[in-house]
Amino acid sequence: MSDENTTGWDAIEEAVTKLYGEQKPKHYINSLPYFLGGQDPLAGLSAYKAEKPLPHWHIVTFGFSELYEKESKDLNFSGYGFELTFRVVRGKDEEEPPAWAINLLQNMARYVFNSGNIFSAGDFFDANGPICLGADTKLTALAFIPDPELDALHTPNGFVEFLQVVGITEDELEAMKIWSTEGLLEAAEGELPGYVTDLSRNSVLQVPAVQESVQVGIDRDGSGTGFLFVDQLAWESGKSGIFSKKPSVLTLGAKQAGTIGKLLRGRLLKGKDLILMSRELSITLVTASSTGFEIDENKITVKLDETVVNELIHKLQSKEGELTLSSNKNLILRVLKTYIKDQDGNVVSTIG
Repeated sequence: MSDENTTGWDAIEEAVTKLYGEQKPKHYINSLPYFLGGQDPLAGLSAYKAEKPLPHWHIVTFGFSELYEKESKDLNFSGYGFELTFRVVRGKDEEEPPAWAINLLQNMARYVFNSGNIFSAGDFFDANGPICLGADTKLTALAFIPDPELDALHTPNGFVEFLQVVGITEDELEAMKIWSTEGLLEAAEGELPGYVTDLSRNSVLQVPAVQESVQVGIDRDGSGTGFLFVDQLAWESGKSGIFSKKPSVLTLGAKQAGTIGKLLRGRLLKGKDLILMSRELSITLVTASSTGFEIDENKITVKLDETVVNELIHKLQSKEGELTLSSNKNLILRVLKTYIKDQDGNVVSTIG
């Protein structure tokens, strides 16, 4: 790397050096660039030894932003506009950060580079299994927050924010969906010092004070999740015949059916819409004085009156079956089994 073309890289290094001074980090450089057929999208990662609030590795990525010359047309943001950081518990005699943590960050980069979906503060990501493959851990998802010690940068290539990855449990993820990422993490701050990821920890929701704070927040604020990506999502429009009327059918996967039931309380009963999105279909659930449906190609608006919403909240669960509503005969909810698969496509668990 020559001095004249490392503007973005230098800006990141300078920001982290302000924290760690002369400490020499563990560098992991990608020898074969991704655009030349390499397996790893990130150009590099650096891992620093941090001592507060407890000994941990502070890993910083290089490659979500533009590290060299400006290439994208968006002058406001450098590349995707962020770099990821990851704080992972460090053992007493550890001289290298755990390989799983480095691999996890590269996997996050593959997801972003392949899908074009970017991460923002407050986002969450379901890994559908241990964040460290094969480990006996309850951490199966990730949350994203601004790194508490690294301020956003305004580089010659544009804006770059440092987003810290936090390992979370399945029930913590659920609470984030039906309340908010920031709310849950603030409530759990005493249990998660520095939001350092520890594979051996239990859910913070096992702590009564945290659980109470979360429930108070949910009741007060409703849900900040206005958009939910749903793998299993389908819609069949009803038909009116001479002698019979066929109801419309909304199909969901069991994995997310229960979550959607809880989200209805925190969204629709608070006067907020909820958008369910798959690769082919968008369904917006809204509150209305009467239940009805509007269809515009692959965009469907489902209007639900309060009585229907309350019945759905009570009945919608992560269980296979067909749900008929006593409050409205024009809508049926069909819940299908969800099959969780590993990276090789093998079914590892079934929900519903």
